[in-house]
Amino acid sequence: MMTKRDHGGDLATAIRRFGGQPGDWIDLSTGINRVPFPVPVISERAWRDLPGRPAFDALVAAARTAYGTDWPVLPLAGAQAAIQLLPALAPAGPVRILTPTYNEYAGVLAQAGRQVQKVDDARALHGAGVAVVVNPNNPDGRCHAPDALHAVAARVGLLVVDESFADPHPDLSLLPGACPPNVIVLRSFGKFYGLAGLRLGFALGARAHLDRMAALAGPWAVSGPALEIGAQALADAPWRAASIARLSGETARLDTLAVQGGWRLVGGTALFRLYDTPDAQAAQARLARAHIWSRVFPWSSRWLRLGLPGTPEEWTRLENALA
Repeated sequence: MMTKRDHGGDLATAIRRFGGQPGDWIDLSTGINRVPFPVPVISERAWRDLPGRPAFDALVAAARTAYGTDWPVLPLAGAQAAIQLLPALAPAGPVRILTPTYNEYAGVLAQAGRQVQKVDDARALHGAGVAVVVNPNNPDGRCHAPDALHAVAARVGLLVVDESFADPHPDLSLLPGACPPNVIVLRSFGKFYGLAGLRLGFALGARAHLDRMAALAGPWAVSGPALEIGAQALADAPWRAASIARLSGETARLDTLAVQGGWRLVGGTALFRLYDTPDAQAAQARLARAHIWSRVFPWSSRWLRLGLPGTPEEWTRLENALA
């Protein structure tokens, strides 16, 4: 039986504990952009027909342009879909994950029967059969330069680099460089573009790895509407640039509010911030009484993660809750 793992976004729990309806809440627990890409009108064909090769190829071309890469690209139903396929690609040897980080890597690989070692220093990844690095990291925003990751790749069997939060931080990405034969990069579409419900993401890497993943994912791994919306969004360079500028500017505003509320910045990205609080459960409850949901972690009594509000009304509510 699959073990349920802790994640953000569980508004049902928030409502059960603190009342209200889903529309009453501001969900800042996930790090998903609260100002999403404006969804275009979707063609009747995208709904009616099975997803076809031209739409698939258009999405791949748009992804390569947006990510500045010539690596092979495989669209999937979210970065999570790629994580589920990793056990089938993992070579023999220790599985080492740089932690603390997104808990699905350890969960999926352990459930597949692999012994997972959690390490807190990138040098401890050396010698692993499979090494996993989230860059920038979730939840603390720890970053690794491309050169440092190439050095890790040279000393492991397979390096998986999760760039789900890298869209606002393109200087961190491995994708503009050459494609090493033993590296897989994962990208999330839904987080930066604010359309998590679309379930779209990408695996990028050597063709042999992607062919294996494609065979396991089966035909039509991405819906027609996701192919169409994703291609249009990834091709919209002005929207991407404006969103990066807005998010980068608003992190300072959120940090100021948090510090004034008695919290200390631990780290973060342009899509979420992590704070050290005197009592994370109490801090979460304080926000929840204003129907603002945040993320706490079962392994820390002090850390609280908070996404960025989107609208002026959301900012005002957060300011009042922290005042």
